[in-house]
Amino acid sequence: MALIVQKYGGSSVADAASVQRVAARIVATKRAGHDVCVVVSAMGDTTDDLIDLAQQITCDPPQREMDILLTAGERISMSLLAMAIDALGVQARSFTGQQAGVITDAVYGRARIIDVTPSRIAETLDAGQVAIVAGFQGVNTEANDVTTLGRGGSDTTAVALAAALRADVCEIYSDVDGVFTADPRIVPTARKLKQIGYEAVLEMAASGAKVLIPRCVEYARRFDVPVHVRSSFSDLDGTLVTKEDPMEEPIIAGVAHDSSQAKVTLVDVPDVPGKAARIFEVVAGAGVNIDMIVQNVSASGTGRTDVSFTLPAVDGKTATGALEAVRDEVGYSRLQYDDTIGKLSLVGAGMKSHPGVSAKLFHALSDAGINIEMISTSEIRLSVVTGAGDLPAAVRAVHTAFGLDSDQDEAVVYGGTGR
Repeated sequence: MALIVQKYGGSSVADAASVQRVAARIVATKRAGHDVCVVVSAMGDTTDDLIDLAQQITCDPPQREMDILLTAGERISMSLLAMAIDALGVQARSFTGQQAGVITDAVYGRARIIDVTPSRIAETLDAGQVAIVAGFQGVNTEANDVTTLGRGGSDTTAVALAAALRADVCEIYSDVDGVFTADPRIVPTARKLKQIGYEAVLEMAASGAKVLIPRCVEYARRFDVPVHVRSSFSDLDGTLVTKEDPMEEPIIAGVAHDSSQAKVTLVDVPDVPGKAARIFEVVAGAGVNIDMIVQNVSASGTGRTDVSFTLPAVDGKTATGALEAVRDEVGYSRLQYDDTIGKLSLVGAGMKSHPGVSAKLFHALSDAGINIEMISTSEIRLSVVTGAGDLPAAVRAVHTAFGLDSDQDEAVVYGGTGR
């Protein structure tokens, strides 16, 4: 007998039939003798539909009211799922994030979990019932306001509850069978990984892989929560994410890509101490996270250089506006903005002890006729920026070059979203 936390994404509960299918899986787990706590996302495109509805009312809705609005999607899912489980003869109770004891900071739209006090969930499990929790949401206890956790917040909710309940495993269900060596939508020959360590999957998630999000993995690593990534559309074993990597770990775990970034270049920045610091103080002050940074060598005799960095494209207007406001102070001549880029990342804990990885990557891209605009590395990751139109071909070329292609039909996407 184990305590299992299961999380089901929007594609897994997209309609009534899907909810009933998920309920049957939960009931089977319960009847196998396990205690089950379930975290559920909003059905299908409900969250996007609610955002569109708000935009029809006003182009600048108050974020507090948006959080209240968006939590409605998960509340619908949790109650319907509880009804479906009850109809199968097993008692279930649904809880909002607030009722489940998910306590957050006061940052609307992207709150962070600061504590979980799941006393009502524990009582429900002790009573032999299934506990259903609305993901993506919590409460700021100082203001007693509902908050949302941002993209992938239900994954984070599930792992946080698993840690607080000391669950044996947290199962993340989506519409793919696990973590693959590349996005199955881009690389049909992608291979499913049986096991992967926190560090490698965190790098993949941070580099654009969509099956798990960085905050979820960070929480799992911090509290050593085993995460089992599976599909709600099949009974296949998925990918186990744990502290330890496989004994004979391959050099490369996978190829991730991100087409949601943009590049900002400040041209002719005075190459003197303090200028780079000021640039990134301004960007940070605007609440924008940056990824890759490149500063060119000063042009001979000019004492000036170019500074480029990448950031989420959704933050492009905010960042460029903040930088335009300090143009005279920083002293750059012009600002260039490019949202037609893509980032490819090669990830693997084994690359730190194997020479030649960079050379093989660059040869693969060269042979495919793909130009590299920026390069960034960490101990277990090598990232490059290319044109957005070249990104799918780049991913396939690199995946093949490193021998990651599977000769079996493993890469099945059941629902079409990867969530």
